This record gives sequence, C-alpha cells and structure tokens, in this order.
Amino acid sequence: MPALRSSSRSEEVEYKYQTKNADGQIVEGIIDAPSEDSAISILHSKQVVVLSLEEFKKDVFSKDLNQVLSRTTTKDIVVFTRQMATLIEADMPLAEGLRTLAQQTEKPGLKKIVMDVAKNVEGGSSLSSALSNHPKVFTTFYIKLVQSGEVSGKLQASLSYLADYLERSQSINSKIRGALIYPAFVVSAMIIVMLIMGVYVLPQLLSIFEDSGITELPITTRILMAGTDFLNNYLYYILLVLIVGGFLTVRFLKTTKGKIWRDNFLVTMPSLGKVIQNLYLARVSESLSTLIKSGLPILDALHIASDLVGNENYRRIIIAAEENVRNGGNISEILSQYAEMPPLFSSMVAIGERTGKLDYMLEHVSKFYKSESETAIGSITQLIEPILVLVLGFGVAILVSSILLPIYSMVG
Repeated sequence: MPALRSSSRSEEVEYKYQTKNADGQIVEGIIDAPSEDSAISILHSKQVVVLSLEEFKKDVFSKDLNQVLSRTTTKDIVVFTRQMATLIEADMPLAEGLRTLAQQTEKPGLKKIVMDVAKNVEGGSSLSSALSNHPKVFTTFYIKLVQSGEVSGKLQASLSYLADYLERSQSINSKIRGALIYPAFVVSAMIIVMLIMGVYVLPQLLSIFEDSGITELPITTRILMAGTDFLNNYLYYILLVLIVGGFLTVRFLKTTKGKIWRDNFLVTMPSLGKVIQNLYLARVSESLSTLIKSGLPILDALHIASDLVGNENYRRIIIAAEENVRNGGNISEILSQYAEMPPLFSSMVAIGERTGKLDYMLEHVSKFYKSESETAIGSITQLIEPILVLVLGFGVAILVSSILLPIYSMVG
C-alpha cells in the first residue's frame, strides 16, 4: 500500500470525504493524507466510489485541548488490540465491539479514532481498511497483520500476537530508556552546576588569589582560572555556537547522510553499540518471522520489515535482499555480504530457506539476540553507576584541591 507509506513520512492534511460502497451505502468520514490525490488513491483502494472530498479545516478554538495533550502511546494500542481480540473471541460483532471499546477509552484522541474506525466498519469497510485511515497510530506492519488475519479467518489470533509483539518491543525500549535516564540526568546536572559555579561562584573566589599576590599557583588552579575567565568573557558567543551547532546538527541528522552517520555511530559505540546492534537484529528477525507466519508473500514481508527496522544501514540491506529475491535469489546470499549481519544470522536464514522453515528459524534468531541484548543492558546498568561515581569524585577532588591549596599557601 504505497499511499500509506508515503503519507506516514510527509506532512498530512485531514480531508472530509463521502463515498458509496459496493452495497450502495453512503459512508462519510475523515482521512489523513499528504495531498488530495493521495486521499483519493487511498479511498479508491477500498473499492468505493468517491462522491466528495474537501479539506477539513479547524479553527484554533475548535481544537480539544485534552485531545492535543493526551497523545496515543504504544501502551494504549496494546490495550486496545488485546481488548479487541477478546471481544472477537467472544463472538461480538466487530462494529459493536469497536463502539464498546471507544466508550470505555479515556483518551479523547484514541476515542475519536476508534469511533471513526467503527463508523467505517459499519459502512462496509474491512477492519484493516478502516485502520489504514490513521497511519500515524496504526503502522503498515499493524495493518498488514490485521489484513492477513481477515483473509485467513484468524483475526483473533493475529490481534493477540500483535499485542504480544508490541508489548515485547515496548519492554525492550523501556529497559534501554531506564539504563540511559540515570547517567543522562547526572551528566546534565553536572553541566548545569559547572556553569553556575563558573559564572557566579568561581570568579569571586578566584579573584581573591589574584589580589593576594601569590605567584606560584598550582597548575589545576591556573587551569580553573583560565577556564573561568574564558567562560565569562565569551559566554554569549559560546551559547550562540551551541544553539547554531545544535540546529545544524538536527538538520544534518534529517538528511540521508546524517541518518547513515547516526546509525553507524550508534552501532559502533563502546559497549552500548553491540547492544543496539543486537536489538536491530532482533527487530528484523522478529518482524520477518511474524509477517511470514501471517501468510504474507516474502517480498511484502521484506518491504515492511525494511520500514520497521529504524536503521538506515539495515534498511538498505533488507531492500537489497528484497531485490535479490525478486530476481530469483535468496535472502542469505545478500546478508552474508554485509559486515553488519553476523555469520550466525546469515547461517540461520540460509538453513531456514533450505528447509522451508524460515519463519521458525527467524523466531529463534530473534529470541537469541533479544536475550543477548537484555543481558548486556543489565550489565551496563550495573557498570554505569560506579563509573559515574568515580568521574564525579575525580571532578570534585580537582575542584576542591584547586581552591584549597592556594588558601593554605595564603595562610602560610
């Protein structure tokens, strides 16, 4: 569904539409798309006749503040997916189940989306087609799995697996954030304290040493005085350089070269780089395994997995594998040519292709790399705290010695 992929990557506009389905029923709703042509293409893909389409404009006062503040999270989607699977298992009609979920949803944004999905389903659309109107909330991966469940008659099983998959992904992301929040907080606090000390405290304290006439100051004190003078004399220039540098860095990271540089940096960082690489490998293998199990053609599975991986280098590798398969080759042939793909990964894929159990092998590969990542994250978390304590202790020791040693010389 090219229209969906393009709409998720560019600025979207809301369009109000009116269509007629195969049964002759009139269906109205709102769809997000980057342009009017894209909106018409998405609607035509649902096998409906477009009667009217116009941009849906809101004034500033018509926006619901709660809806703006309460954005939909992965946890909300997991809860919605699992509840939907339960209602389908209980043989509740799909549209009725969606309206029930919408009524008990607390977040206004998600409630509006679910109500729109229910309205489209009542109008004759399939669940996957109704979900595709909201690409910012439901990814192509999500929609494709739902569509696969509809075709195979196993919608409840597909939704249950989707909920499990999203929960596992969220759990790993939470562990990574938890491992990085503490050191990021400590480093940020240290930088703020250093700036306050350098601007307000140290200039007055160090001026005493200059007025006392002491000629032989410790080297640490001389360095501290020079750094303090530089900070106070060029403070505004430093701030300007930081702001402009940050802006240019953000612009650069949005380019293709910037994304490649960032992704290379992430996987080559000491200690943490290996963890991030294993997480990407686990994501690739689990996504492919899930899509193949759902009955999607291997080319579609590779294309969707390339959008899901979140790393430009691995995305290019998967696209190269997709092209090789399209030309009659194998996935493992391409994977073995790249240093980013470990020999274990390529060998397991090759065995899966030869035995016809590619999804099974990819599932085991995913479990292996996920287990490796979680173990490494735990080890790094335990190692970060003592390292930070040593760094802070060393900094405090230098600061104290730079101030106390000259004071002892003055007293002497």
